[in-house]
Amino acid sequence: MNLVGEIIIAVVILIGIAGIIVPVLPGVVIVFGAVLVWAIFEGTSTGWIVFLIATGFLVATGILQYTWPGKSLREAGVPMRSIVIGLIAAVIGFFVIPVIGLFIGFIGGTFLAESARVRRPEAAWNATVQATKAVVVSTLIQLLGALAAAVTWAVGAWVL
Repeated sequence: MNLVGEIIIAVVILIGIAGIIVPVLPGVVIVFGAVLVWAIFEGTSTGWIVFLIATGFLVATGILQYTWPGKSLREAGVPMRSIVIGLIAAVIGFFVIPVIGLFIGFIGGTFLAESARVRRPEAAWNATVQATKAVVVSTLIQLLGALAAAVTWAVGAWVL
């Protein structure tokens, strides 16, 4: 692949990483797709090895991002229903107040769901804090996987 093609792949990977930080785009899918396209155009065994390693990072962190925070939420007693309501409120918030509404909506929606469930504001706030921490940890895990895939691609592109 020529330099222009690799610059385009790098930009697409950066867009994917940005989509993880500000969840507007499916960041992991974009990073995966960019590395896949690169491997196809490279057409070498090294390119496919780089793709497999990058995919391994994305899959491993994809599994970890759901298991680790989910366990802490179960231990804190926060039900999945409250998280789902928070996520729905986050999507609505994103369109009402672009970008920051995502975070405000999640926190507000989770707090309202927990307030209705436990009927005590301090307990609802504690559950909301736990849910927010879990979402942040999940996002950081996803970001770590995408960065590992990006570094793997960069090393592979440099070698080839």
